[in-house]
Amino acid sequence: MSRNHRIWFPGAKYHITNRGNRRSSIFYDDFDRDAYLQLLGETRSYYPFYLHAYCLMTNHIHLQIETIHHHPKDMMKMLNSRYAMYFNKPHLLVGHVFQGRYGAELIDSSDYLLDVSRYIHLNPVEAKMVKSPSDYRWSSYSAYISDSVNPHVTTKKILSHFPEPQKENYRKFVEGSLNITPSSSKHN
Repeated sequence: MSRNHRIWFPGAKYHITNRGNRRSSIFYDDFDRDAYLQLLGETRSYYPFYLHAYCLMTNHIHLQIETIHHHPKDMMKMLNSRYAMYFNKPHLLVGHVFQGRYGAELIDSSDYLLDVSRYIHLNPVEAKMVKSPSDYRWSSYSAYISDSVNPHVTTKKILSHFPEPQKENYRKFVEGSLNITPSSSKHN
């Protein structure tokens, strides 16, 4: 039986998830995470897209992307196959690294765009890996709340929903220390 085709159009935004086969770890160490980010960058050079947020957990990933001219299936096929080849070789493994088809939730509103970004950045906190999302090195959160540059992510679209000071207000939105209502009604 064939699978349903995913909705796609230029400019479509998605929350993409992918889990390790049998919920196994897909990152054993920081070298693996660095390699994944490098391969993500290489994939973006073949299939350009905007990466708004990401988080690399131990056994799964979260990516918040916006397409330009390519369906996410092309991007994910290249990224997953290249990462599987990378991962299996040094760890002396064979077979699938990822469990089934990647998940892709279409983001259909500004509110959902912001909610997904917050969810992704809070993932390590919810997993009790860190107390604050700023303590987790393997997400895009620091690019949103500090002056640190992250070549993988673009923060402009999401931060545009917040009043000045945008980075501080985004931090408050994510960490829940202040009830902020982003100016989302004027953006899509």
